[in-house]
Amino acid sequence: MVSVTDHPMPARPGRRRSEESRLAILAAAIELTGEVGYAGLTIEGIAARSGAGKQTIYRWWPSKADVLLDALAIKADLHVPIPDEGSYTADLRAFLTASFRLGRDQRVVDTLRALMAHAQIDEEFQQRFRSAFLQRRRDALGIILDRARTRGDLPQIPSPGTVADIVFGVIWYRILATSQPVDENLIGELVATLTEPR
Repeated sequence: MVSVTDHPMPARPGRRRSEESRLAILAAAIELTGEVGYAGLTIEGIAARSGAGKQTIYRWWPSKADVLLDALAIKADLHVPIPDEGSYTADLRAFLTASFRLGRDQRVVDTLRALMAHAQIDEEFQQRFRSAFLQRRRDALGIILDRARTRGDLPQIPSPGTVADIVFGVIWYRILATSQPVDENLIGELVATLTEPR
């Protein structure tokens, strides 16, 4: 039997244009946030920068915060892979290295701060932020933890949930509260803390 994946149909031009438009909108939102800040970001500005119509943006996202949320989630998926380096220690180090590299991008930091602040005053957006970004990043780390458990090299303590709390808690604390760098020294400390058997 021949499946549809053996001879895929060419993508419809409309679908390709829609995806190109969507990506242009997401890129414009990130760029503009870096230039004018979240307070200065408008749907009109995103539309002008991306070449898309305002109605197109409103059809796909309910607010400027949601445009940024989608942009940030996609950026994290693209730039923070889920590596299989052969050991928990190596996998965790690779994940942290990629996460921290993204966390040093000032546009990403500005966007994260803005979205976290908005989530505190908009309960509906907070739910979307948790599921579309926060939980998505925890799930990515969870794949590494599950793989380590299968291999037998995941320490019993701390628990996987606490590992995620520590990793993302440190990142958020440094980004939101202290502005301390997320650097190689911190990666080394976290890896040692989370991978050495207790």
